[in-house]
Amino acid sequence: MTFYLYVKAFHLISVISWMAGMLYLPRLFVYHANVKNTKEINDTFIIMENRLLRYIMNPAMILTWVFGIVLVLHPLSSVDHASKWFIIKFILVLIMSGLHGYFSYCRKKLLHDNAFYSPKYLKYLNEAPTILMIIIVIMVVVKPFN
Repeated sequence: MTFYLYVKAFHLISVISWMAGMLYLPRLFVYHANVKNTKEINDTFIIMENRLLRYIMNPAMILTWVFGIVLVLHPLSSVDHASKWFIIKFILVLIMSGLHGYFSYCRKKLLHDNAFYSPKYLKYLNEAPTILMIIIVIMVVVKPFN
């Protein structure tokens, strides 16, 4: 029982860390995409985006998946893998992971041309992780369609 609770705690810590990055990185992109930026400012954004993605977001996403899989497969887990809420949640986590990959792609594009994406597009993109997070939390806590 103690092992299961520690895994659950570390899963939540990993999710919180991952989501902090998922909510902050596109906001950095909005500022980075400003065509009036100086080279020094862009270089600062490049460093910030790289460190956030490499040292916080990537490890947090990997740990979220690892601890989540351990929780789902653990004998104490009460998750019905065929329930609609779980399937929807799982699909949304896959989409969140794909969005993480897309953010990595956006960062690489911004490295070469900070005007590649408009700030307006990036502001809309900034809302995607929030919407996904809200629906995922509702699926886990409320368990609709149960």
